[in-house]
Amino acid sequence: MVGLARIGGIMAPKSRTLRTTRPPKRRTTRKRAPVVAARKARKRAATTAAPGIVEAALAAFAHEVRTPLTGILAISDLLATSDLDERERRWVDTIKAGAEHLASLATLFVDAARSGHAGTGVRQDLFDLRALARTAGDSLAGRAAAKGLRSSVDISEKLPALVIGDPVRLRAALENLIDNAVKFTEQGGVTLAVSTMRGAKGRIGVAFAVSDSGIGLTLSEIKRLFRPFSQANVSIASRFGGAGLGLSSVKQLARAMGGDIAIAQRRNGGTIFTLSVTLARAKSEKPASSGADAELSSDPVQALRVLSVEDNPFGRVVLNTILSELGHQAEFIGRGEAATERIAQGGFDAVLMDMVLPGIDGIEAIRRIRSLSPPLGRIAIIGVSGRGDDEVASREAGADAFLVKPVSPRALATALLEATRRAATAT
Repeated sequence: MVGLARIGGIMAPKSRTLRTTRPPKRRTTRKRAPVVAARKARKRAATTAAPGIVEAALAAFAHEVRTPLTGILAISDLLATSDLDERERRWVDTIKAGAEHLASLATLFVDAARSGHAGTGVRQDLFDLRALARTAGDSLAGRAAAKGLRSSVDISEKLPALVIGDPVRLRAALENLIDNAVKFTEQGGVTLAVSTMRGAKGRIGVAFAVSDSGIGLTLSEIKRLFRPFSQANVSIASRFGGAGLGLSSVKQLARAMGGDIAIAQRRNGGTIFTLSVTLARAKSEKPASSGADAELSSDPVQALRVLSVEDNPFGRVVLNTILSELGHQAEFIGRGEAATERIAQGGFDAVLMDMVLPGIDGIEAIRRIRSLSPPLGRIAIIGVSGRGDDEVASREAGADAFLVKPVSPRALATALLEATRRAATAT
């Protein structure tokens, strides 16, 4: 007879029946192992897929944002050349400074999303360092004036003209520091000082010191500043706004360009941010574009008939406005496949080829145009893109010049001159 045991006041059969109803632990583990492994595999797949998805989304975002920014910057450049009074000119400068900052933030945001490797996109291009420093100074002065602050800019006379580095990302980093200085300063002023430092043979160190009389920072707040998506403290974030993304990316970019960023407290309150970079010296001290710009200002402009391959309606309006102001005529088509056929019909002096198009891209469209028999196949072609990384592929396909959006009237005029001269010597 089977013994009985008391369970909750009820008499029940003893242990044998109770033991057989509970599965052994080892058997349960074996059954659950495939389920656990499957869950881990799904988690790993989601983790590895996320960066690619985020990067693709940000790339699309950057392209969409830069298109209207191109128009805002181009039109503000045209307005700046008009007969404006002091107040109107200040308004135009404010609009331009805001658009430039948004374009810079888009560049920094995309860099920060590339798995933390902001330096992977750093280029080595020839550019005018003095012009870049003057433009940054103008940006600081415009933003300060719009907020009722004093401003001063000091650019060392020892600063070389031509250097080799990444002007797009250097400008983006400077714009971020300038924006922070103005944003966190409610009274007083902001300054920009650009000076040279000792560098290795064939290279030069450059320091950009952005100083403000703003709220200042404690040592503990300074330590938190360079963490991605963090502000110095919660009250700063709620009072002044911002996600804290910029300074983390600025530090990554500075290190990728052979430098760093340092912070110091000002004696009478405020903060000094010093961005240092290392750039290669150029062999010539005369900017390549300065000669073209000089000739543009002294020689009468030859009217050109330009075919612009641009699918965005807003971009078409902007380019048509700039080309008309420069004295040229423009015709627009929206697909790269149609470019070869249209060029074959003759009547054009130059082509503006956007890199991102429906159907075939700009690179393939340039190749197809170059496959035409001379002289049609030797028409002047200018590649246009929101990404400086497209320049190498554009020139390898056969472009005579290249423009990075946002396109300014002066840059477009210079590129047209460069491209038409190259085309003339090649025929």
